[in-house]
Amino acid sequence: MRIKSVALSGAAALAFVLPTQTILAQAAPKAVAVAKPAPVSTLVKAVDIPYQTFTLPNGLRVVVHTDRKAPVVAVSVWYDVGSKHEPKGKTGFAHLFEHLMFNGSENAPGDFFAPLKSVGATDYNGTTYFDRTNYFETVPTAALDRALFLESDRMGYLLGAVTQGVLDEQRGVVQNEKRQGDNQPYGLTQYKVLEGLFPAGHPYAHTTIGSMADLDAASLETVKDWFRSHYGPNNAVLVLAGDIDVATAKPLVEKYFGAIKPGPKSALPTVSIPTLPAPVSEVMKDRVAAVMISRNWAVPGLNDPESAPLVVAASVLGGLASSRLDNILVKKEKLAVQVSASDRVFAQVGMFNMMAIVRPGVDPALVNKRMDEILADFLKNGPTADEVNRVVAKSVSGRIQGLESVGGFGGKAVALAEGALYSNDPGFYKKQLQAIAAQTPATVQAAADKWLSRPSYTLTVVPGARDAYEEAKVPPRADVPAAPDQPAKGTRGALPEVGQVKPLSFPTVQRSRLSNGIELVYAQRTAVPITQIEASFDAGIAADVAGKLGTQRLTLGMLEEGTARRNSIAIAEEQERLGAQIGSGASNDRTTVGLSVPSINLASALDLYADLLRNPAFPEDELARVKAQTLAGIKQELTSPQGLAGRVLPPLVYGPTSPYAKAQGAGDPRAVAAMTRADLIAFQQAWLRPDKAKIFITSDRPLAEVKAALERALGDWRGTGAAGAKSFTAGQASAPKIVLINRPDSPQSMILAGAPTPLKGIDNLLVQNTANDALGGSFLSRINTDIRENKHWSYGVRGGFQTSEFAAPYVMSAPVQADKTGASIDALRTDVTEFLTTKPMDQVEFDRAITGAIRSLSGNFETSDAVLSAMEANDLYRRPDDYYATITQRYQAMTLPELNKSIQAALNPKDFIWVVVGDAKTVKPQLDTLGLPVEVVEASAVVGQ
Repeated sequence: MRIKSVALSGAAALAFVLPTQTILAQAAPKAVAVAKPAPVSTLVKAVDIPYQTFTLPNGLRVVVHTDRKAPVVAVSVWYDVGSKHEPKGKTGFAHLFEHLMFNGSENAPGDFFAPLKSVGATDYNGTTYFDRTNYFETVPTAALDRALFLESDRMGYLLGAVTQGVLDEQRGVVQNEKRQGDNQPYGLTQYKVLEGLFPAGHPYAHTTIGSMADLDAASLETVKDWFRSHYGPNNAVLVLAGDIDVATAKPLVEKYFGAIKPGPKSALPTVSIPTLPAPVSEVMKDRVAAVMISRNWAVPGLNDPESAPLVVAASVLGGLASSRLDNILVKKEKLAVQVSASDRVFAQVGMFNMMAIVRPGVDPALVNKRMDEILADFLKNGPTADEVNRVVAKSVSGRIQGLESVGGFGGKAVALAEGALYSNDPGFYKKQLQAIAAQTPATVQAAADKWLSRPSYTLTVVPGARDAYEEAKVPPRADVPAAPDQPAKGTRGALPEVGQVKPLSFPTVQRSRLSNGIELVYAQRTAVPITQIEASFDAGIAADVAGKLGTQRLTLGMLEEGTARRNSIAIAEEQERLGAQIGSGASNDRTTVGLSVPSINLASALDLYADLLRNPAFPEDELARVKAQTLAGIKQELTSPQGLAGRVLPPLVYGPTSPYAKAQGAGDPRAVAAMTRADLIAFQQAWLRPDKAKIFITSDRPLAEVKAALERALGDWRGTGAAGAKSFTAGQASAPKIVLINRPDSPQSMILAGAPTPLKGIDNLLVQNTANDALGGSFLSRINTDIRENKHWSYGVRGGFQTSEFAAPYVMSAPVQADKTGASIDALRTDVTEFLTTKPMDQVEFDRAITGAIRSLSGNFETSDAVLSAMEANDLYRRPDDYYATITQRYQAMTLPELNKSIQAALNPKDFIWVVVGDAKTVKPQLDTLGLPVEVVEASAVVGQ
């Protein structure tokens, strides 16, 4: 079970999360009929992205997919340049250019985000990795001309806008992006793993972020030469997906991209799959709470036939909830608190990883030995047919759900672009899926034995002070002035106007009830054959048990430990066979248990889902293990900048007596250690009960059909005992001050600031949130523009009203370089004060916020996830079901004086309480100059040990 409220930090692929999977039950429960899922072949047929292609004379390849469900088009440009193309001395150049290409072009100067936001773009960003650089945005159909103008201008007319000031500015931003990653627990492992797997000079041997020394040494002309060599149309793929067809697309693409001259063709680097001559084991120290063992192999890449069986092998070993590593190391032998296995598949190579985070008190050598033995058994005997089938069902189901979005980080445009760029086949996504579906135990075993029997690179990370690492030795760059604005050259005409944007068509919301009174809130969504169900209980963090914080989290973590009918293994395997996902989470006001499943398997999935809701067994003999995992997770929170700040701020900003002050990570470790089975049963019976539930649904199936299935599963469910009750006594926020949490060796400081406001979520904060768009709510906000773009002290700064049913404090988040911590707080105070007094929201900011908000509505509600969240928010904040269907009129009625007055009345800049997580010896002298009391707290003292 996924617990959505977990938010602990770590290296992206190795993030430490609280345990949510259950253990191997010791006592066999009563037999239950195994669910009969639909054949995988039926699911595979649902995965289809029809497309057409054409190529311009300059070499630009174009892929077009038509999807008329919403009046939006995903624009995705993928360049055949990534970090693997970088020679020695130029590492990080591809990623640096990702940043530079957002800073304006010759005919569209200034920040690229401004014209995108004004047209209502959604899902807009850019990324760089080993194999490619991509830029993407989803825009209203009426704004497609403008998006194509912007993309073509930065492809063909960029260099006149790249000045020394822009280069220095974005170098500073990239440096802080690197510091932000390095500052996480296990954040330095990526460098060691790449160096350990690949020989020096190998195209995949260095990280995408690159060397700060290389970036610092780069001249403006060297950087421009890099662009000329790699970013021509003949090195790019353009995908248009959504409310578009090829007859409309072709003349537009020819108009905007046709005149761009081709450049040198990127040469595919020669890539070998290295084999280590002998096993290599290294140990590194980091300020972490638990030992991590990471075992790694270089394996074949995307287009190799052996890639598919290795992906399946990784899932069986450590990707499934019922994986070998999970069942043995975590559930049965209790040697680890988290495990995983994955095959990260790139265009020319793959990186296979097995990972275990050792349970505190266990000898890492024993875990290492058992990992060897589990792998050896797998290589000898292979997976079972059922394991392979479960991997396939899970993979296909995930792909189906991902196809609902036309763009973004993982929608249909991405699938088509990846295939076109990496495999010269936009339809390669289907071949990948078919290859996975075709695997057998024998093919998986053969590929695994061939590649994973070779010597591995093993990195063990142990608790301790970090050793100095090379990148940290690079001296910080001197401050440079912000890059001056450049005038538009105008050689291509004016920026295209935006046509009439079609209004949002929010689905009709229907309501009904089960026979036991549970209300159903339903919207039909037919883009993909998926049903999503969310049981929302009137509980949340506010219902956690005073004096026993963490009770709710532990209760949710135990829901899959078993029922009277199923043990934990059966629960995990049944989900996988059905392609279903069951997860739980909590906001301040609501606790949710959700189900997502291919609709063809809905009836079987509801039998499982209802069993978990109605009959959790909370097996006594497994509670000790789950508590130990939870306690290990709490210790890890205390090594994370975000985890520490997130624990400390809520009691300060809400007041210690507020029920929202209970939002303190995974709870009180002393209370968790003392919790009993009776505590969990009491919480479940008081709060996770039908009279506190509403069920929210999006599905391609009609309400009558879904309701009938829910009636069979939950219609006779009754609560036990007295229901719980929440008390919303107003808390008294702390006086303004700075709390400095000492975290030695931090290259960045994490700043989290909160100010109480008189607002509540039930007040409808649309006006205040719209005003905040200019202060902290968007990339173009005052605080992000100042701290990131102008001063380049941070990778990103944001602020906004943290809305709960009965409270809405204003919270700012700013990870900044350590030597600018005090100056950043001073700048943030100035920015907020000026916004609320002498420099309020201006007409340009107002127009951008209102126009962007209205035009982005169709893109914002393209997916069922978004619709489901909106339905739940409307219900929580007591808004009508047609709230979003009528929101355009609310935006159109707003005035600039109204917005400024609303945020000025809500927010006092002198009320902020500042929590800073950083190295006290570097940071405290800076904080002492700010005129606020400074309290220093050691990280280990944030909670009782």
